[in-house]
Amino acid sequence: MPFDLYTHCSLCPRRCGANRSAGDTGFCGQTDQCRVAATCRHFGEEPSFAGTRGSGTIFFSGCACRCFFCQNHQISRENIGRPVSSRQLFELAMALVQKGVHNLNFVTPDHFWPHIKTACIELRNSGVTIPFIYNCSGYALPEQIDQAADLIDIFLPDFKFAAPDLARTCMKDRHYPEIALAAIRRMVNARGFLTPWDPSGQKTARTGVLVRHLVLPGQTADSLDILSLLYREFGPELPLSVMSQFYPTPACHDRHLFTRPLPLTEYDRVCRHIEDLGFERVYIQPESGDEAFLPDFTKDRPFAGNEDLENSI
Repeated sequence: MPFDLYTHCSLCPRRCGANRSAGDTGFCGQTDQCRVAATCRHFGEEPSFAGTRGSGTIFFSGCACRCFFCQNHQISRENIGRPVSSRQLFELAMALVQKGVHNLNFVTPDHFWPHIKTACIELRNSGVTIPFIYNCSGYALPEQIDQAADLIDIFLPDFKFAAPDLARTCMKDRHYPEIALAAIRRMVNARGFLTPWDPSGQKTARTGVLVRHLVLPGQTADSLDILSLLYREFGPELPLSVMSQFYPTPACHDRHLFTRPLPLTEYDRVCRHIEDLGFERVYIQPESGDEAFLPDFTKDRPFAGNEDLENSI
């Protein structure tokens, strides 16, 4: 049974061994009770996923990374969310499908994979054919990716850090760079690059991999190293989304680190490196992103930007 995996948890590279079935919390901050922070028809994703009708997004509480600067810190670190059973998770997903979304987008799925796997199987058995997205931190075990690839159509991983010391500072694991690169290799081997590639959003993606990277203030050199590493490993056709939307969180001010938004000059330097390397399929974000898509998970509808776009359909 897939739920046995919670008994001595090794669902993420921490392999913390927590007996989540007995009510213990793993490093992710969660027991075996699946917790969902929000579900929505989301238009804040890249056009390849949001398209014209939105991405059917399910945000899970907790995270194996727990980066102190996380833009979703209310759910990844503060554990906002409500408990749901496997059946309720299926019903939440079906409600999104019935709204006509282009895909089902599972955000931070790793530590609740047994629940998600069960829901995905039931969804397919119920005739749901839209793509399933594994929207993750990149901090994943290769064997976990192999299991997910049996059901998942699109992998949407982050590549957060190239420098081990920066990874240790931000998420307490200096091995993140090598772990994420191995996971992305596995994803690409299983699904290839994102296809179709249509930045207009008229033809949304059906399968494949797109890698995201959030540029951090004062860490331009690390971003350049990440891009060079990805280019050497996967070549110019690897689809990328390079984001400028960093905003300081309360924990940033507590630690006196990353206490300012990303300067445009730093982001421009990263974009020039993308062009110099020759990447061919890249989403570039407007300056500082779109404030309408800065989430507030204390609200029933966390993204103000979704409401205007949903009403326009």
